[in-house]
Amino acid sequence: MLLTVALTTGCNDQGSTGASGSSVSSSPVSAAEPGTVPPSSDALAAPSKPATAPTPSKSAKPATPATPSKPTQSSSAAGGGTGSTAGNTAGNTAGNATGSAAPKGGWVPVNQAAWKQALDVYRKVAPKKVPAGIVRVPEFHTDCSMSNRAADDPIVLPGLPGASHMHTFFGPKVNATTTPAKLLASPTTCNAPGDHSAYWVPQLLRDGKPVPMKNFRVYYGSRLKDPSTVVPFPPGLVMVTGDAKRQVATPKGASGQFWCAGSAEIGRSADGNWPVCAKGGNLIRQVTFEDCWDGKHIDSPDHKSHMGPATNGKCSGKYPVAVPNISLMVGYNSLGGNGLKLSSGMASSMHGDFMNAWKPEKLGALVKVCINADAKCGITPGWG
Repeated sequence: MLLTVALTTGCNDQGSTGASGSSVSSSPVSAAEPGTVPPSSDALAAPSKPATAPTPSKSAKPATPATPSKPTQSSSAAGGGTGSTAGNTAGNTAGNATGSAAPKGGWVPVNQAAWKQALDVYRKVAPKKVPAGIVRVPEFHTDCSMSNRAADDPIVLPGLPGASHMHTFFGPKVNATTTPAKLLASPTTCNAPGDHSAYWVPQLLRDGKPVPMKNFRVYYGSRLKDPSTVVPFPPGLVMVTGDAKRQVATPKGASGQFWCAGSAEIGRSADGNWPVCAKGGNLIRQVTFEDCWDGKHIDSPDHKSHMGPATNGKCSGKYPVAVPNISLMVGYNSLGGNGLKLSSGMASSMHGDFMNAWKPEKLGALVKVCINADAKCGITPGWG
């Protein structure tokens, strides 16, 4: 936000796990979403057992650049729009922001010079010895407050203000013309030094009014058997997970669940799609992204096809490059219940967007010191 199904245009929102393969918690926890393994040690989600998996893979290397396939027009805006065909131009803004030529279609090739420079910065970071007592989970995080709400989506509907359903944005303030370059030059509400990335989800409403946010944390980790294979994202990468068009019921036990953090679920809404949380808790949702990259493109026509799942615990085949796994933990000041709806529709339409605007030296250090070393960090590459 984890996934074992390849993403395709208009794919269903999938059951997901936390950013890391295991977790430890000393805080009050709640029952997790069915089919998920929540992130580690905080009050947002419940602990899970480490997953068993095959022998660690060899380090994944960026794929040799290949000529991108002929650009195609996207027939629908997957993940966050209103069905407009404008989604196929989203990657152009990201390409311009990183200095690459903007193609006419939705396949945006990575800027190889910028990518090489980011990798050089990462490789020069010296690993740190992990002290005794540190939780051995490949993970760091960033906490963000809401920056703004708007009916905009600069990935799916770039340059078209008001064309989307309402989104809640975190990080820098976002509008329809936002690009990674603009994000890097903007102030941010995220507390991890160097994180100017933008994150967004559809707005949650109760009886037509916005539900206030309680917290928003982004976990960066790895679900691979060998986290030392993970490298930083390429500059300008954008991606979408989930499906805004998925409108199916989410009764208790179904996939695509909101759930209760910090207290037990004590009932369901009248329509059965939303939990009712006991006092002391709050409604929460986890949104996770794919963690294997094709090594060639920073965007694709559906904003998903340049990313894919691991196979047998490693990135290979069409998606050979291991990048950090992102898991959004979206907490609301709400006990759930009746009257809830997403701006995109039913609870099953929950989705997330990510636009990478990390400063390469900051992200590189966090990946090297925390994820590669299989050690749990906070917002900085170290342990106090």
